Amino acid sequence: MTVASTVVLLFAIAMGVAMVTRRLPIPYTVALVIVGLMLGATRIVPAPHLTKELLYVALLPGLLFEAAFHLDARDFWRDKVTIVGLAVPGVLVSIALTTALLSVAAGAVGLPTSFSWRGALVFSALIAATDPIAVVALFRTLGAPKRLVVVVEAESLLNDGTAVVFYAMALGLATGSGVSAWGATAEFARVVGLGLLVGAALGFGISELIARIDDPLVEITLTTIAAYGSFVLAEQLRASGVLATVTAGVLCGSYGAPRGMSASTRIAVQSFWSYVAFALNSFVFLLIGFQVEIKRLLYAWGAILFAYAAVMATRAAIVFLMASATRRTREAAPWSYSVIVAWGGLRGALSMVLALSLAEGFPGRELVEELTFGVVLLSILVNGVTVGPLLRRLGLVEAASARRP
Repeated sequence: MTVASTVVLLFAIAMGVAMVTRRLPIPYTVALVIVGLMLGATRIVPAPHLTKELLYVALLPGLLFEAAFHLDARDFWRDKVTIVGLAVPGVLVSIALTTALLSVAAGAVGLPTSFSWRGALVFSALIAATDPIAVVALFRTLGAPKRLVVVVEAESLLNDGTAVVFYAMALGLATGSGVSAWGATAEFARVVGLGLLVGAALGFGISELIARIDDPLVEITLTTIAAYGSFVLAEQLRASGVLATVTAGVLCGSYGAPRGMSASTRIAVQSFWSYVAFALNSFVFLLIGFQVEIKRLLYAWGAILFAYAAVMATRAAIVFLMASATRRTREAAPWSYSVIVAWGGLRGALSMVLALSLAEGFPGRELVEELTFGVVLLSILVNGVTVGPLLRRLGLVEAASARRP
């Protein structure tokens, strides 16, 4: 099949899944992964591999920008300590704790002796961050309270960028090409700071242009340039493209749109990006299913289950520690929110792509891939299916009219 016919076929499959899931108590994104698993096992439909180039060039910038465009900066600022705490020190602590758990219990869960602390460190780094694609897509459909949605989405948008930086450092340490603690700190500051600067410059510049133009098609094009241009420019400067796109999206949505877009233009822009998010999400979750080989994962099921338990336990510990730290501040929230933030920390496509990008000669590469794919699959199928009932059980489901668009 040609590339064009494959894309059309994948769209047709996604639309079929969307129509069927309207009648089923299962999130659309989870259903896409299940369908992808079935089609991937039978090889009936050819599908492109989920590569770093595909994710970074075509999928990730659009999805990040759309989520950030709808993220109100004032809502973010209300819970800034919690969000930044989970996204930066929280990710670092998560990497350390997961590495320790895997290293200590390696023999008991069937991990080979060749799987040293180096493999555990790299796996922990690439699985540490919640994936914005998976989290945003799921929480949009569940009717969770707005404040809870903002915390989960904003954290996932930020920790995606910081985790990629920490992953590069962990990989350097594991392969013996790492730098000193001071050098690592300086590199982290450079990558993050330059990414934020690129996103802010492009987001502010596009917002100023939007304020001087009243043409929906031109303004949609300008936001597209902000989304993909900020990502590409930051990556070329070896900075964080994720943080650049998120920053540009927040500025265009919270500053550019209210200041320079007419009501009709805002509707057009929001409709365009809503469709882009729907289309790209459909591809991402189908490709996740296509990428996973169930037979391969069954050989390492014990290690995968332990890794999943370790990742979720670490996530819960960090979330509740942060909740305790902010208990007597203005950011205090019900404990039920912490339960959802912990359980809703899905992993997704980015972790899989980072695992696939490991060099062929990396010790334990195949096992790192299997652990990553297994944990991603379990988080989507187990957490993704149960977080909706958990929201209802905790009394956190809002009426449809009160949900965020």
